[in-house]
Amino acid sequence: MPSRRWRPIVDGVRRVMERGATSNAGVRRMMALAARELARASETGQAVAEARAAGIDDTYGASYFGEGRDSSGDRGGHSGYARYDRVASNADIAGWLLWRNFRVGSSLDVGCATGYLVEVLRELGIDAEGCDLSPFAIAHAAPGAEGHIRVGNLFAGLPWEDGAFELVTALEILEHLPPDRVPTALAELRRVCGSYLYATIPSFGTNPSGPDGHFEGKVRPERLDHYRHLSSDYSGPIPEADLAVDADGHLVEGHLTIASFGWWTDRFAEAGFTRCIDVERLLYADIAPADLAPYWNLYVFRIDGASPGLLDRREPGRTLADLGLKHPLIGT
Repeated sequence: MPSRRWRPIVDGVRRVMERGATSNAGVRRMMALAARELARASETGQAVAEARAAGIDDTYGASYFGEGRDSSGDRGGHSGYARYDRVASNADIAGWLLWRNFRVGSSLDVGCATGYLVEVLRELGIDAEGCDLSPFAIAHAAPGAEGHIRVGNLFAGLPWEDGAFELVTALEILEHLPPDRVPTALAELRRVCGSYLYATIPSFGTNPSGPDGHFEGKVRPERLDHYRHLSSDYSGPIPEADLAVDADGHLVEGHLTIASFGWWTDRFAEAGFTRCIDVERLLYADIAPADLAPYWNLYVFRIDGASPGLLDRREPGRTLADLGLKHPLIGT
C-alpha cells in the first residue's frame, strides 16, 4: 500500500480519473495504468526510505547490476556484476537444484534481485515469489517473474504472513548485513519460513557437509597470512578493517559479515533453525558436475515440525551433466 505521504496524491489522481474517464474505454485503460504506476512509485519511494533508515544505502542500483560495464564483461576490480542475466546468475542451476531436492509447492526468494530464480521455479511448477531491497532490481524484473517480486526489507518486516512459504531461499545476501543486524534478519526469515530454508553464504573454516571455506578474496591481501595461521577455533566475524576492498576502496561486493560455517550455524540455531548436514551433502553432490562446489558455501535448515516428505528428491538418476547445465565462467 502507498505510504501516508503519497496517499493524498494517489487518491487525488484516482478521483480525477474516475470523473474524466467514465465514457471512454481507452482513456480508462490509460488512467488505470497511470494509477498503478503512481502506486508503484510510492511503494518504491517508501522502500528506499526504509532501506536508508536501516543503514543500507543505494549501493545496489543500476551500476551494481552491470549497467555501464565494459561490453567484454570486465569489472575492472569494481564490485557488482560484470553482467547480470539468467545464465550469469546461475539461476537455471539453482532452480533445478531446489526443484530436485525440495518437493514444495511454495517458495520465497529473499534478495531475489531481478527474479531469475523466481522465474525458473515458476517454470518448474513451484508457486515462487521474491523480494529485494533494490527498487532498481524490482523495476527490471525478469519476464517470468513480473508480478511475483516486490521490494522487501528484512528489517522493516516482509509483507507475508507467518510460515507463508514451505521453502525460503537467501542466496548470497546475508553477508551484506552488518554482524549485529544478522539476528534480526534471521528472525524475520524464520517468521515467514514454513518448513525449510536454503542459503548460500561466503564462509571460512571447516564445513561438515562439503568443501571447507577459505579467506582468499575475503580479507585484505596483507592480512591473509594472519588469518591462515589462526586456530581452527576462530569463528569471526572478521573485523571490517581487515575485509577485502575493491578498486574503489569499498568493501568487496558490499560484504560486511565474513564468518565461519560454525558462526553462521550458531546464529541460525538461535533463530530457531536446525542445520541439515545430510541434505547439504546431497546438494553438493548435485552441483559437482558444474564445478560449483568450491564456490557455493551452501546451507540447508529446517524448522521444528518440517515435513520430511518435502525432501523427497525428484529424478534421482539425473545430473546437471545430463541437463547440459554448467557454470557460465567455466569452459565448455
